Amino acid sequence: MALARTLKANADLVLVGALVIAVAALCVWVPLFWPLDPLRGVFTATFKPPMTTIGTELHPLGTDQLGRDLLARLGQGTLISLSIVVVASAISVVLGTALGMIAGYFGGWVDAVIMRTVDIQLAIPFILLILLIVAVVGPNLVNLIVVLGVTGWAIFARVARARTLEVRELEYIEAARAIGLPRRSILFRHVLPNILVPQTVLLTLDLPRLIILEASIGFLGLGVQPPTPTLGNLIGEGRSFILNANWLVLYPGIVIAALVVACNLLGDWLVRKNDIRGV
Repeated sequence: MALARTLKANADLVLVGALVIAVAALCVWVPLFWPLDPLRGVFTATFKPPMTTIGTELHPLGTDQLGRDLLARLGQGTLISLSIVVVASAISVVLGTALGMIAGYFGGWVDAVIMRTVDIQLAIPFILLILLIVAVVGPNLVNLIVVLGVTGWAIFARVARARTLEVRELEYIEAARAIGLPRRSILFRHVLPNILVPQTVLLTLDLPRLIILEASIGFLGLGVQPPTPTLGNLIGEGRSFILNANWLVLYPGIVIAALVVACNLLGDWLVRKNDIRGV
């Protein structure tokens, strides 16, 4: 009974766990153990529906327009897309948290410069800014990670600044300044631990945006270039054949939806658990 009550009270977390396990199995087990090559196509096996067996090879999710196994491509594509999102989000949260703490702690012209930069960046639609930068510097894996990371720091900076403004007025921060602790020590040993929880919650709520952005850029052909698969370019390649082979778009779309739902549910659960307001 106690276990049933716990599961019921944390139903969102249970669903998050199930979705994360399913996606993790797809992007870890398939690239490591699935025998079919995601880049090798067989022209006599094009547009085969799911659960088709060709010779001794089973295609659980069917094949694409070049006869490539969709499960193998989906597994590798999910791994690449998740890697891009995770690294880009790490860049965003580290850069934004550091600049937000500096702005909130030092104030003055430093705060004004950083916050006006935040306002300017937030005034420009993310997708247009990212597409412009990618079109200028060129579409490849490293450029995409850097662009997504650098254009996403602003929201983390605003939250970090607001929390730092609260924390810097606490008595133990004043005591640390009074005994002569360096500013760097105060920031990293006393201010940072107090803003980690809100930043972590904000990260989980921001991940869906990054997932959709990465998929959108791949869909438009400005992300990782074919034949290397990602969730976005799998949908982009399959959209021309959606009437004849809807599985080419359906399964990558399901994976994107699962990731977005899992991140949103996890973020909502963390907000409720930590009683965080205004994130």
